[in-house]
Amino acid sequence: DRYLPDKAIDVIDEAGAVYRLSGKTGRGTVGVADVERVVAKMARIPAQRVSGSDKTRLENLDRDLRAVIFGQDKAIDTVSKAIKRSRAGLSPVGKPTGSFLLAGPTGVGKTELARQLAQVLGVNFVRFDMSEYMEKHAVSRLIGAPPGYVGFDQGGLLTDAIRKHPHSVLLLDEIEKAHPDMFSILLQVMDYATLTDNNGRKADFSHVILLMTTNAGVREMAAKSIGFGDAETPDDRSDQGKKALERLFSPEFRNRLDGIVTFRPLTPEVMDRIVGKYLDELNDQMRERKVVVTLTPAAVALLSKKGFDPVFGARPLARVIQTEIKDVLAHEMLFGRLRQGGEALVDDPAGERRDSGAEVPEGSSFSFAYVPRESGRKKVVH
Repeated sequence: DRYLPDKAIDVIDEAGAVYRLSGKTGRGTVGVADVERVVAKMARIPAQRVSGSDKTRLENLDRDLRAVIFGQDKAIDTVSKAIKRSRAGLSPVGKPTGSFLLAGPTGVGKTELARQLAQVLGVNFVRFDMSEYMEKHAVSRLIGAPPGYVGFDQGGLLTDAIRKHPHSVLLLDEIEKAHPDMFSILLQVMDYATLTDNNGRKADFSHVILLMTTNAGVREMAAKSIGFGDAETPDDRSDQGKKALERLFSPEFRNRLDGIVTFRPLTPEVMDRIVGKYLDELNDQMRERKVVVTLTPAAVALLSKKGFDPVFGARPLARVIQTEIKDVLAHEMLFGRLRQGGEALVDDPAGERRDSGAEVPEGSSFSFAYVPRESGRKKVVH
């Protein structure tokens, strides 16, 4: 509420204090980036919004999301267009940046889209599991307990989170499990982008991207589909799924959404790309230990097969990688041939490729061949 030059002096003073508290000695320079971080902290907005890089992030939003979310291009397009529309000032005034219901089978990327969206935009990620708010009294925790109840002097979990981080991606997981009172709260948020807690303090949702996931309608959409879905016919049974959503969610709730985004079932090609993503993450984890893991095409195919479940989607993949690959590598990194670093080649024992030194450890369906760092590169025999 102050005016210039008072505000500018405060920013410079705060930037100097941050530099001094950082522990740096001697005479230093406070640069533009330092001032941007201070302004972002004081205004409670992402640093990218101050620096101007937010425009670049928006321009590349579709591309960046497709690089980490596979097989859901239509869902990505729907969400990203709404965000760009809001940033351009073409969305209705006084509403959240976007309000979407993400519908589809479990394990196909609904929650991951919300998480990656926050990371790409450089904003805070807030998640609430709606299975914890199935009772009426539990919903009151989101906006604070009413007068006379324990915790009245404390704020609500939801309102406090948004006041602390006004620019956020808010994920309400499995919204169909929430108590009906939760939908009354959401109607107010989607209508006016504001929510008042028990103490009368308002939380502003105008810069919040509201995403809600649901598994409702999945049974109807997958009634004739077993295993991997057909990438060419993702909308064949969508009408039945939409009718199931209409039965579960009231018209006033659905009419306030910017869209119902349907996620497609996974295909074998998508599973192979997800395996590649997990492999990249695994190699990032082991970079400090100077260990590199390589999967043959046969190993990728085997992981895709073992990691997919018609009911749980790609969720079992992380468990397969943990129990059959990570556990083996952990032993070798701590006590075996990868203590000083090196390479590990993972293959399908039944595949065409063979390595003379490959072995199949107990508890794993994969063969492993190692090239310890100190021994140099070993010739792989096919």
